[in-house]
Amino acid sequence: MPLERTCCEIGIDLGVVNQIATSDGELKKGDHFGSKAQSDLARAQRELATKQRGSNRRRRQVEEVARLHLKIKNQRRNAAHQLSRQLINDYDFIALEDLKITNMVRAPKGKPDPDQSGALLPNGASKKAGLNRSILDAGWGQFISLLSDKAESAGRTVVSVHPRYTSQMCAECHYVDSDNRVSQKEFRCRRCGHCDFADINAARNILRTGRALQASACAG
Repeated sequence: MPLERTCCEIGIDLGVVNQIATSDGELKKGDHFGSKAQSDLARAQRELATKQRGSNRRRRQVEEVARLHLKIKNQRRNAAHQLSRQLINDYDFIALEDLKITNMVRAPKGKPDPDQSGALLPNGASKKAGLNRSILDAGWGQFISLLSDKAESAGRTVVSVHPRYTSQMCAECHYVDSDNRVSQKEFRCRRCGHCDFADINAARNILRTGRALQASACAG
């Protein structure tokens, strides 16, 4: 059922540490359900490895591991439901990054070492695996899917924006420079001096680009 208009718009930058940063200046920490349950999962899987195949004890331990995974899955889905519902209730127009999550979590390909036959050069696979786990634990895909479904039934508009330059562009003067991103957290424009939390600056750029895309679509 369509909701009453709020006349409010928002841009959203998705992250790992902060699940979302908004153009309103809000940061929402990620819940990281998988990371929180990692010790319990590791212990359950170690116990599983000690159980004899075909035994009742192994069957019960398999069920315990599955129960822990299901608990994490349900926690992520519930959190995504709550956040997407809040945003749909509060905003008529929502712009967010068009992230290719499947490509982002793809394992890096190994490159052969020309100096050692059969050996591969270091490709950062271990570090990338940790980042992939964090991305999947953040539940971006599920959140985006639920947000889009709720928007359709509520008569809200969700626009996906290409993330190119959103983290390098100043939300005040629109100057683009990779050095504007001082650190993971800090943004400082090298031209106008504007300072902000980096993800909030990106969210403001996402909202501006989303508005332009919507205006172009309406004009067309």
